[in-house]
Amino acid sequence: MQIRVNGSAHELEDVRRNLLSYLRFDLGLTGSKYGCGEGLCGACTVLVDGQVLRACMTTTDAVAGGDLRTIEGLRTENVLHPVQEAFVDCNAMQCGYCIPGFIMTSVALLERDPSPSRAQIREALSENMCRCGTYQRIEDAVALAAERNGAP
Repeated sequence: MQIRVNGSAHELEDVRRNLLSYLRFDLGLTGSKYGCGEGLCGACTVLVDGQVLRACMTTTDAVAGGDLRTIEGLRTENVLHPVQEAFVDCNAMQCGYCIPGFIMTSVALLERDPSPSRAQIREALSENMCRCGTYQRIEDAVALAAERNGAP
């Protein structure tokens, strides 16, 4: 069985392996973080076929055949994704631990709705936790990314 991560296919040896552990330890993709281990904080968020998924709560076989993207897969040719750029421009991180999850959730939102309202941004991000409390700057960054992509 194969798993496709950031455009590359990988052969799975243990199909019941925890996805977050597989990404971090087998593939060396350490952007997705271990937070609560219960799918509540969002630090481990990845996208599968454009949908938000908590990597700590699933196994590799559950996403086999899907298109999995991690924070490392957003950058192309050393150019940050527009959402990543907006997070930098808005100083939307303090310790940075939660930021990959917020960015992946934001990317999914903007792919689904390129011009979300502030209320829709808050709703989409409501299941991600920032212990440093940078929520307003994170919201501002998502709004800026939407604005830069042509949203009003």
